Amino acid sequence: MSIVSEKNPYSREYVEEIRQRIRPIIETVIKANAEIIDKEAKFPRENLLSLAKEGWNSVTIDEKWGGLGLGYLGFAIAAEEIGKVDASTALVYAMHVGGAQGIHLYGNDEQKERWLLPIRDGLIGTFSISEKATRGHVWYSLSQAERRAEDYIINAEKSFTTSGGQADFYLLQTRTPDSEDVSDLSFFIVDGKSKGITAQPWKALGVRGNHSGPIRYDDVVVPKRDLLGKEGLGKDIIAEGINPIYLVGLSSAWLGVAQGALDAAVNHVKSAVNKGFNKRLADYQVLRARLAEVQIQITALKAWQLDLARHHDELLAKGESLSLLGREIVEFKVQTTELADFAARVAMEVAGGYGYAEGIFERLYRDARAGIPMAPSNHIGRDQVGKLILDLPLELWGEDKDASTTA
Repeated sequence: MSIVSEKNPYSREYVEEIRQRIRPIIETVIKANAEIIDKEAKFPRENLLSLAKEGWNSVTIDEKWGGLGLGYLGFAIAAEEIGKVDASTALVYAMHVGGAQGIHLYGNDEQKERWLLPIRDGLIGTFSISEKATRGHVWYSLSQAERRAEDYIINAEKSFTTSGGQADFYLLQTRTPDSEDVSDLSFFIVDGKSKGITAQPWKALGVRGNHSGPIRYDDVVVPKRDLLGKEGLGKDIIAEGINPIYLVGLSSAWLGVAQGALDAAVNHVKSAVNKGFNKRLADYQVLRARLAEVQIQITALKAWQLDLARHHDELLAKGESLSLLGREIVEFKVQTTELADFAARVAMEVAGGYGYAEGIFERLYRDARAGIPMAPSNHIGRDQVGKLILDLPLELWGEDKDASTTA
């Protein structure tokens, strides 16, 4: 399905047309479900199914495999728009699209036919990478796949796997079988219905619908045909596939959360009246100035967002390395997550005491906090950026000197 007749990524009209195309689903389905998803910690399957039917869950994928072919630019816009009304759905969406794009970039045609075409019917994927033992250093896996005849056996305890227990497939990272090199990684497509997968309940302060809890894989059998790419390709998949789609999408979602907080605050101060002085809250300069701070930062980051997404699409079209933007997407992640947190705090501030009652302001405040520790945490992200600008090794695997992967 083609969204527009002429795809000019530098046209504001083109960008706005993508926004307008996805907004009806967001307004009629996702926004309506946001409160119950939060209150009941309900997985947003209905939202994802609505998006899938219109092709948005395949936004980066070629039309040959059922996708919209809108690339990183379309993905960034979609994730942002979803984030404006529900952070939980936006995170599940971003991780799903990232998983699907991993197969799109590194899978063979048989894998694409089995895993990408059914996405239009609601198949949901995600990443399963981080491990409790290595905490925020999500690229560092202690688990290691084993061989059994022609198949692989996975024994791993993963932490913070979005859509854990809900996904139809997981892009799982482990150390390559038999390798003694901790940086030798491989990725597997794991069927969510496989025996031996146990997901723990997700109970959290915010983003309560994204089910990002611990998940165990006990003697899970993965057929050889579901090795993604080839053994030992893990570092390339991280740098060239996961990092760009993961961070551009998730960061765009947090940019949407910031906009959602600003929208809620603006609506409140325009309608709330201090009857003692017969003034709207909007008539107070101090409140206008606080809202302006948020707006100015959002405007700046939106320009950066679109530039980053376009640049990723250009590099991919030229066959050049997406890792060239590795440092910049980490910088963008730090900025967007901290802006979401700032915007949510300002929204609660201008709402006054009403902000503390259950509702839009306190939900946004809880949700927005999740982005800062999300991998790479902003502390780790800043350290990586600092090392890179000083030409210091990242030392991602202890004494490893390979600075090409900025996870």
